[in-house]
Amino acid sequence: MKRLIILFLLAMLMSSLHTSCMKWEYGIEEEFATSGDGLFITCEGNFQYGNASLSYYDPSKKVVENDIFNRANAMKLGDVAQSMVIRGDVGWVVVNNSHVLFAIDINTFKERGRITNLTSPRYIHFLSDEKAYVTQLWDNRIFIVNPKRYEIIGHIDCPNMTMESGSTEQMVQYGKYVYVNCWSYQNRILKIDTETDSVVDELVVGIQPAALVLDKNNKLWTITDGGYEGSPYGYEPPSLYRIDAETFTIERVYQFALGDNTGELQLNRAGDMLYWLNDDVWAMSVDDENVPIRPFLPNRGTIYYGLTVSPDNGDVYVADAIDYQQPGKIYRYSSDGTLIDEFYVGIIPGAFCWK
Repeated sequence: MKRLIILFLLAMLMSSLHTSCMKWEYGIEEEFATSGDGLFITCEGNFQYGNASLSYYDPSKKVVENDIFNRANAMKLGDVAQSMVIRGDVGWVVVNNSHVLFAIDINTFKERGRITNLTSPRYIHFLSDEKAYVTQLWDNRIFIVNPKRYEIIGHIDCPNMTMESGSTEQMVQYGKYVYVNCWSYQNRILKIDTETDSVVDELVVGIQPAALVLDKNNKLWTITDGGYEGSPYGYEPPSLYRIDAETFTIERVYQFALGDNTGELQLNRAGDMLYWLNDDVWAMSVDDENVPIRPFLPNRGTIYYGLTVSPDNGDVYVADAIDYQQPGKIYRYSSDGTLIDEFYVGIIPGAFCWK
């Protein structure tokens, strides 16, 4: 569903690709001082409304703080919060349509710096403290940035992709190679040599691979959404792929039904259990040869939009977009599927980041 919304808004996005509609407004700052483990939730907000937000949840206390970036920095986060990662004591929040990456203190939520003038950033992957890759929506380049200096220092050209069609998305690393799925009107996984910052190979999969992870066996997993009916790029049943990272070859394909609403792919900390969304929440061992016939968590008749697994105890968190207009909801389940907690966050919660 997340992918369909983005496709619907393509025309508007292209008209405003390098001009953010967001104006940061400053006011009174609140003080935070968190400690211990926690979970950040990026909430996209509505496209071009500038109402993206960041929430923080303490699993031990079952307490959530919403809109923490705005409250800690007295300014709005921007337009479409896409993802977040943590390196050291710094959290990097990727804000897609505001063309910015914010660096924040993960305990106080205060801004430490920002990288601007990105096309339409999606995800960031660190190679070192001074080098990271940033994928883009509707750009034929992956940006290379220096996080210490908050600067763009280069680009990686992606073959067979134009500024108007295509995107690079999630990244995982195996040895010196970074693998990235190409989603929008694409059907490829790219292999990047991090020593030369160049694409050295590509693998064709199904239409629109939406996510990418690497399991304990050094197998890449990607799930495709199959496009949509009437798409000029094609429409097919979505599929789950298992790919050997060493040989960069497809080992297994699990096909779903035409029109299934697939997306979001996650692993537990051990890398031996795979979770994904297909209306319901599904789970299986990475060593299984067949997908399950029953879901791990049945859908509640709503819109499951995001997914994560606790690295501490295997609890499964599901983000519910509800109607894309009101504050979304997070459901927390134990590893055996028992509901532990539920709480409201910002509008359209889509991604998680563990502290």
